[in-house]
Amino acid sequence: METIHMALLGLVGMFVLMAIGMPIAFAMLLAGAAGIASLLSFSAATHLVSTTVWEQFSSYSLSVIPLFVLMGQLAFRSGITERLYAAAYSWLGRAPGGLASSTIVASAGFSTICGSNAAASATMGMIALPEMKRYGYSRALSASSVAVGGTLGAVIPPSVVMIVIGIQTEQSILALFLAGIVPGILLTVLFIGTIAFMCWRDPKAAPKGPVTTLKEKLIAGLSVLETLALFSFVIGGLYAGLFTPTEAGATGAFGALVIGLVRGGLTIPRIIEAVMESLRISAMVIALITAAVVFGRFLTLTRLPSELAAWVTALPVSPDLILLAILLIYLVGGAFVDALGFLVVTLPIFFPLSAALGFDPIWFSMMLVIVTTIGSVSPPVGVNVFVVSALAPDIKIGAIFKSVFYFLFSFVFCVALIWLYPDTVLYLPRMLQ
Repeated sequence: METIHMALLGLVGMFVLMAIGMPIAFAMLLAGAAGIASLLSFSAATHLVSTTVWEQFSSYSLSVIPLFVLMGQLAFRSGITERLYAAAYSWLGRAPGGLASSTIVASAGFSTICGSNAAASATMGMIALPEMKRYGYSRALSASSVAVGGTLGAVIPPSVVMIVIGIQTEQSILALFLAGIVPGILLTVLFIGTIAFMCWRDPKAAPKGPVTTLKEKLIAGLSVLETLALFSFVIGGLYAGLFTPTEAGATGAFGALVIGLVRGGLTIPRIIEAVMESLRISAMVIALITAAVVFGRFLTLTRLPSELAAWVTALPVSPDLILLAILLIYLVGGAFVDALGFLVVTLPIFFPLSAALGFDPIWFSMMLVIVTTIGSVSPPVGVNVFVVSALAPDIKIGAIFKSVFYFLFSFVFCVALIWLYPDTVLYLPRMLQ
C-alpha cells in the first residue's frame, strides 16, 4: 500500500509541475526520477535516467519520428498544400459551404503526408482563411472548419501520435496506420456533412463559389497526383514489406524533397527551415517518450498499473462502462493538455488496464487517438482553435468554439460506430496476419 501512495504522490507532483508551467517531458522525468530515488536510491535513479536517455535518443526505431516529421515539413514548404486546396476547391466550390468543405478535403490530403494536427491547422489556416474571407464566408465557420480539419492530422496515417503509441506500447506501426484509414475517411465525410447542415441552417454563412469547368477540375486534380502517389508508395511499400517504418519515413522525406525541387517550391532557405523545424519537433517528441519510459518504470516499481487493473477487473460493472470512464478521462485531459503529451503520460496506466479488460490493443489505441483529438478543438484549451485564432485575430475565441460544437457530433458518431463495429478499424490490420 505504501508504494501505491508513492505512485499517487508522484502523479500529483507531476501534474503540479505541469500546472506551474514546466514542460510535460521535464515534469514526467523529474517526477519519475524522484519516485525511483525514493523507492530505491539516488544512484539507482541517476543510472536509470542516464541509460534511458541514451537508449531512447540512440534508438533506431525512434528514427522513424524525425523522418516522417521531415516529410511533412518539406511537403508544407514545397507548395503541396496550395495545390491540394485548389484541387479540392475546383471540385467542391459550388456546393453549399464548398470552400469550407474544400478545406476539410485539403486537410485530409495534407494529413497523408503530415502527422500533426496543430501543423495541419496552421498550414491550412494560412491558405484557407484569406480565401474564405474573400468570398464572404462566416468567419466562425471558416475558423472552425480549419481547426477541425486539422484534427485529421492525428487520425489519418502517417500520424506522429500513432507512431508514438506504437513505440510506447510495442505495437505494429503499420497496423496502427492501416487502422486509421477508415476512421480518417469517415471523419472527413462527417465533417463535410456537418458543414452542409450548418449552411442549410444559415445559407448566408457560405456563399457559393464560381463555376469551374470539367477541364479545370481535371487539371486541378492532376496537379495533386504526386501527393497521392507519395502516400500510396509509402503506405503501400510498408504493407507490401518493401521497407520498414523507418525506411518508409526516409522514402517519404526523399519523395517530398524531389517533388518540391521538381515543382520549384523548395529553395535552400526553405529546406533549412524544414530541417530545423523537424529537429525541434522530433527532439520534443523523443524527449516525451524518454520521460514516459522513466515515469513508466517508476509506476511499475510501485505496482500501480497491475494493482489498478486487478481492482478494476474485479468491479461488478461491465468492461464497457469502465471503457467509457477511461474515454471521458481522455476527453477531459485532451482539452487541457496537448493530446500527444496526455497520451504519453497516461498510456503506462490505462494500456495495461485495457488489456486486462480484454480490449483489442489496436482498437483501443484508435479510440484513444480519436477521443484525445476531440480535446484539441474543445474548450477551454483547444490547441487547434488557438492556433487558428492566432492566424485570424479578428475572430473571437468564443465564436470559434461555438461553431466547432456542431462538429463534435461527428466525432461522437465516429467513436460510437467504432465501438459498436470494431471491424471499422480492425479489418485492414487483420489483413496483415
